[in-house]
Amino acid sequence: MESIFLRGVKAAANFTGTAFVNTLVKDAEDVYNCRVYHVEFEAGARNFWHKHSAGQILLVTAGTGYYQERGKPARVLHYGDVVEIPPDVEHWHGAAEGNRFTHIAVNPNTHKGEVAWLAPVTDAEYKEAAQ
Repeated sequence: MESIFLRGVKAAANFTGTAFVNTLVKDAEDVYNCRVYHVEFEAGARNFWHKHSAGQILLVTAGTGYYQERGKPARVLHYGDVVEIPPDVEHWHGAAEGNRFTHIAVNPNTHKGEVAWLAPVTDAEYKEAAQ
C-alpha cells in the first residue's frame, strides 16, 4: 500500500495492534483551530473508543477498515469514503481483518478540546463489527 505521506511514529497508546501516526498539521499556535493526522493501521489494528468535543472528519486514502459509533452497527470503509463524526459521539475506527487501512483524520475547532480516550475496543466488539 503506497502513501503520499510519511508513515509517522508508532502509536504507543490508545490503540490495539500496530498503527502509525504522522501529524500533518500541528497548529501549535492555534492559528487554524484544526489538527490533521495521517494514520496507518496494520491489519486488525484499531484505536480505542473515543470522542471529540468538536467532532472529527475521516478521509479514507487506502485499504479497508471499520468505523463504529457506540450502539450502532459498524460501517465498512474503503478508499474515497468520508466520515463526518458529530461532536461528543463515542466511536472507534481501524483496519479490517487481513487488510491495512489508512485515513486522514481532521480534528476541527481544537480550541474546544481535541480527544477524550475511553476503553479499548474488545476483541468481541471488533469481531461483531467484522460480521
